[in-house]
Amino acid sequence: MQVWPGQAYPLGATYDGAGTNFAVFSEAAERVELCLLHDDGSETAVELRESDAFVRHAYLPGVMPGQRYGFRAHGPYAPEQGRRCNSAKLLLDPYAKAISGRVDWNEAVYGYHFGSPERRNDLDSAPHTMTSVVVNPYFDWGDDRLPRTEYHHTVLYEAHVKGLTMLHPDLPDDLRGTYAALAHPAVIDHLTRLGVTALELMPVHQFVTDHRLADAGLSNYWGYNTIGFFAPHNAYASWGDRGQQVLEFKQAVRALHEAGIEVILDVVYNHTAEGNHLGPTLSFRGLDNASYYRLADDPRYYMDTTGTGNSLLMRSPHVLQLIMDSLRYWVTEMHVDGFRFDLAATLARQFHEVDRLSSFFDLVQQDPVVSQVKLIAEPWDVGEGGYQVGNFPPLWTEWNGRYRDTVRDMWRGEPRTLAEFASRLTGSSDLYQDDGRRPLASINFVTCHDGFTLHDLVSYDGKHNDANSENNQDGESHNRSWNCGAEGDTDDRDVLRLRRRQMRNFVATLMLSQGVPMLSHGDEFARTQQGNNNAYCQDGELSWVHWPDGDGDPGAPELCAFVRTMVWLRRDHPVFRRRRFFHGRPVEGTHDDLSDISWFTPDGREMAQRDWQEAQARALTVFLNGSAISEPGVRGERILDDSFLLLFNAQDTARDFVVPVHHGRQWEVVVDTAEEGGTPDETRKVQAGDRLTLTDRSLVVLQRPA
Repeated sequence: MQVWPGQAYPLGATYDGAGTNFAVFSEAAERVELCLLHDDGSETAVELRESDAFVRHAYLPGVMPGQRYGFRAHGPYAPEQGRRCNSAKLLLDPYAKAISGRVDWNEAVYGYHFGSPERRNDLDSAPHTMTSVVVNPYFDWGDDRLPRTEYHHTVLYEAHVKGLTMLHPDLPDDLRGTYAALAHPAVIDHLTRLGVTALELMPVHQFVTDHRLADAGLSNYWGYNTIGFFAPHNAYASWGDRGQQVLEFKQAVRALHEAGIEVILDVVYNHTAEGNHLGPTLSFRGLDNASYYRLADDPRYYMDTTGTGNSLLMRSPHVLQLIMDSLRYWVTEMHVDGFRFDLAATLARQFHEVDRLSSFFDLVQQDPVVSQVKLIAEPWDVGEGGYQVGNFPPLWTEWNGRYRDTVRDMWRGEPRTLAEFASRLTGSSDLYQDDGRRPLASINFVTCHDGFTLHDLVSYDGKHNDANSENNQDGESHNRSWNCGAEGDTDDRDVLRLRRRQMRNFVATLMLSQGVPMLSHGDEFARTQQGNNNAYCQDGELSWVHWPDGDGDPGAPELCAFVRTMVWLRRDHPVFRRRRFFHGRPVEGTHDDLSDISWFTPDGREMAQRDWQEAQARALTVFLNGSAISEPGVRGERILDDSFLLLFNAQDTARDFVVPVHHGRQWEVVVDTAEEGGTPDETRKVQAGDRLTLTDRSLVVLQRPA
């Protein structure tokens, strides 16, 4: 076999049509071998003799796409010094573009013996672990372009590749649960009819099911256990894992783009699947443990701000390069439109505390590729000071956990929530205005993958996670949920009616709020997980979306149609998706003297300070002035819209509301969540000064043409 010196950049395996360049970083290893794997179980080892800045490299003519490979790092194994090289372990390329196979959790994949953690394990891991794959980078994207949907037009839909598509009745069996299923017209048609503009995919970076779950007959279904930051997860490919997963993912992105739908990836750069000091040796640990991971004062152990056993070392230039190279790759080569960063507070921990001026944010800010796509933070982790909602840099948007909590509290009847509810409804200026951000920095959601589904939020007071085999100790215990009078399944018609109304209340509130709304997959069908609020390990019908025959299921026949109605109401009216915060005063140049927003008590009186402080107040009216939108359109034109009155009654009794007398003479009822369909069966007109009776726990939207 010919071995040429090759190049130190780019890292990973790069096929150029005639052969493949291999490059891998390791400062800890004394020497590194590239191992080419053959289908008969044998391997050909090639020592990477060239080294530049600790990047070992070689070029092998004739090595083609589909070739499986790995690395063996020869060097010191001294855990007490943070060094864990072991040439008996076949290691994944950190820059692998595709990964084949799976880990079978034989003792050989560990650096120690199960019965003696202090004793080095020299069993060969190659027959029991995953392998990297050389891929062909060519793909005919045609005229594909990133949709570049602006945030104020964005409706996010969080989904799991397998969970969304596994039970779809119109998909062929061989496509269900795959990237190809995302590209199927049946799935895309549903998303477009719903009004979704961006599909936020739960992790599709290559991940592994950890040993504990495998032994329990469970799996890491959610996928927050990454081992390959460049490789699409191979189990979601419908026809092979020797690079086919890359092609199939690209085809899905292209099809979604053709429908005008962006693809946003939920990415996990805060830790890896190698776990704590008792975890397996799969890649980073064996190549250069101390360069990739945050080690404790005793370097045998790991700092863990993620709850998973380890955290990546965010002050390491090699970790930062890995993350930035990965992000650029997914934008430039895979054409994704943005990222949602799991436990993003960990990315800001250069040392111990969360630092919004950390190197990671500096790199993102100046990067001409990554800075131009959607960047969404999950703004917390499990470390000290990890809850950072509102504290990310101006370029970023955030999952607004305070929005979720406040809206849940309001509709379940918690006292002293009215003032904060008003802030969340109007874009959370208390969190985002001071640092120059706008309402669109707030990603608003009521439910997501983590926690109760929308159906379960109104059906369970407590979690029911027994299926996870953790004695119901896992998952959040304070869900801000309310079962509406009965725990779980019930035949009580009044309870079921109230639950459907509450689901409509949550959907309507989400779509009427300033900011960027996010739906969780299957909530439009009242999907249930039977009270399991932590279904991370449930790869089965409990977690998969049960697609109905038509738009709804027997538990909520009109819910999907109502979700669609609210999404399109929002999209049709810019007053619900303003790019700037409300002023609370008249806007210069408007034809009336009315403020852009006004607040009223149910009796039609403008809210006073004492009204906001009333502990039991859970009802109010909001006036949104469509003729007082301060921001211009894309061509500098003035934006004019209809005006709206939003009537919220979160009380447990019916309440009379008086239509304010100075904000329009005639209005039409366009939304009434007390109606089973969420909209009136016939046109209902009301006049200024009229008295409307709102059912307990319901909201009404009144519209006045511009």
